[in-house]
Amino acid sequence: MNNTEKKTPDISVVVPLYNEAESLPELEAWIRRVMEQNGFSYEVLFIDDGSTDDSWSIIEEMSRGDERIRGVSFRRNYGKSPALNTGFERARGKVVITMDADLQDSPDEIPELYRMITEDGYDLVSGYKQKRYDPLSKTIPTKLFNATARKVTGIRNLHDFNCGLKAYRQAVVKHIEVYGDMHRYIPYLAKLAGYKKIGEKVVVHRPRKYGKTKFGLNRFVNGYLDLMTLWFTGKFGGKPMHFFGLLGSLMFLIGFVATIVIGAVKLYNMAHGNHYILVTDSPYFYIALTTMILGCQLFLAGFIGELVVRNSTRRNEYEIEAEV
Repeated sequence: MNNTEKKTPDISVVVPLYNEAESLPELEAWIRRVMEQNGFSYEVLFIDDGSTDDSWSIIEEMSRGDERIRGVSFRRNYGKSPALNTGFERARGKVVITMDADLQDSPDEIPELYRMITEDGYDLVSGYKQKRYDPLSKTIPTKLFNATARKVTGIRNLHDFNCGLKAYRQAVVKHIEVYGDMHRYIPYLAKLAGYKKIGEKVVVHRPRKYGKTKFGLNRFVNGYLDLMTLWFTGKFGGKPMHFFGLLGSLMFLIGFVATIVIGAVKLYNMAHGNHYILVTDSPYFYIALTTMILGCQLFLAGFIGELVVRNSTRRNEYEIEAEV
């Protein structure tokens, strides 16, 4: 392997993992076999997310015999998103491929994923596990989750946002930040960063061979909350007054008009000798007053948000594609 290949391999494989000691040797051998059969220069980055088993010692042993194997070990368990972000920061390959360490993602998919990035010109290709080996308690919420994600993000051609098997142009992983639990929405993060050529490939979903799944049903609840966060920050993050100011103004106007109507109704009844009650005895008056107060608070929230944005050192940072 020459110096150029060491610095810029064809492919970087990023593998986040947590307590997957049993599957690591088999996964590494499988990846190596696929790479050598196709003549790819490559590196594998194992990101150990605070495993409590022998995962890290196995990674250390594999890296001693092969300089293409690299590893990072977290002191504690942070989650999949921080692990992926750490791998993206260190990846040097022209194409970056992510896969889970549990052998449910097949390395045999790598050549076609690589071709779709390098020849078809995709920025990102996401795997689609069309046939899954999961119970209905997982597959049904997954379908609902993905349908919602397609609607909110506008990426209509993806059926499996959370598939761990994905391929990226190197520029994509260097221009997105994956944090919290945002790994579910990496295609949306890429779209928000300006990378819009996003494709999908049907991939094989293999039954889990070792251990047990690390994910529970709570990820679906958290997933919807994260999706709303991304949608809001993507649409209004740079102009909070457009959301809070508009909503606050509408609420204040509704409350103000309602207050006038309540007062006018009382004056009308007084002028015509009809029965009337004090304005302060009407529950509608307090509802209108509360609406006006909430409207003022929302407007002020938008104003404060604008002050924060305008004083940000990154307010004029833009992703420039080309310049002549």
